[in-house]
Amino acid sequence: MHGIAALQPYVIGLFLLWAALMKLLDRRMRAQAGQTALGRLVGSARAVPALRLVGVLELAVAAALLLPPALPVEGAAAAVLSAGFLAYLTYAYLAAPTSSCGCLGAHSRPVNRRGFARAGLLLAMSLAAVWARPYPLDPWLVALGLAEAVALLGLSAELDRHWLMPLRRLLVRLRKPLAVPSSQEIPLEVTMRLLYRSPAYCSASARLTSDVQDVWDEDGLRFVVYAAGGRTAVFAVPLPGGDPSAVRVALTDEPVLI
Repeated sequence: MHGIAALQPYVIGLFLLWAALMKLLDRRMRAQAGQTALGRLVGSARAVPALRLVGVLELAVAAALLLPPALPVEGAAAAVLSAGFLAYLTYAYLAAPTSSCGCLGAHSRPVNRRGFARAGLLLAMSLAAVWARPYPLDPWLVALGLAEAVALLGLSAELDRHWLMPLRRLLVRLRKPLAVPSSQEIPLEVTMRLLYRSPAYCSASARLTSDVQDVWDEDGLRFVVYAAGGRTAVFAVPLPGGDPSAVRVALTDEPVLI
C-alpha cells in the first residue's frame, strides 16, 4: 500500500501538468472557452480568465506533487481539486448538457460517463496520495503507474482523435463491413426471408406440396427446390440480394439433379 500511495503524486502531477499547459497555452481552447460549460457558469466574457485561473491552480498543485518532499497536504490539495472537477462536471451535465466541459482540449463533445470516470479516478488517486511517503519505485510500481496513466488518457474524450478514431478506421479496413459477403457467409434464413417476400414465391406458393427439398449455391445464386404436385419448383435467389422482385422461379416436370 505504501508503494501505491507513493506512486500517485507522480501520475497525478504529470496529468495535472498537461491539463494546466493545455489551458494556459492552447489558443483554440481559449477561443472556445465561452462555448463550454465554464462559459455558462461564469459568463462568456469571464470564461478565458476563469480557464487561466484553473490552469494556474492545476500547475501549482502539479508542481507541489512532483517536487520533493511528499507531504499529506499535497494529496489533500489534489483531492480538493478533483472533487471540484466532479462538482463542475455535475453542473455541466445538468445545466449545459450539450456543451463540452473544456477540461483538456478544444472539442464539442458534451459531458459523458467517461468524464465522470476520469474525475472519479483522479479523486481516488488523490486520496491515496495523502499517505504518500518516500518509497523505491520498483518495476511493478512503474507498470502500475503506466496503467493508471493509460486509463486517464483512455477516459479523455479530447484524445479520441489521436487514438480511438485511427483505431476505428483500422478496424473498418480490416473487417470491411461493406464488402460483399461470400455465399457461405449468408445464412439460409436470410435467403428464405427474401424468397417468402418475392412475387415469384407468392405466385407459385399455392402449387407447393412440400417443404424445402434441396438448396445449393451456384454463379451468385442460391437455388431452393420444392415439390409442386407432380412437378418440381426451383427458385433462384440472388446472393447477396435485397430485392424480392429479382427472385425467379421455374416449374419442371423432371427431377432436379445436382
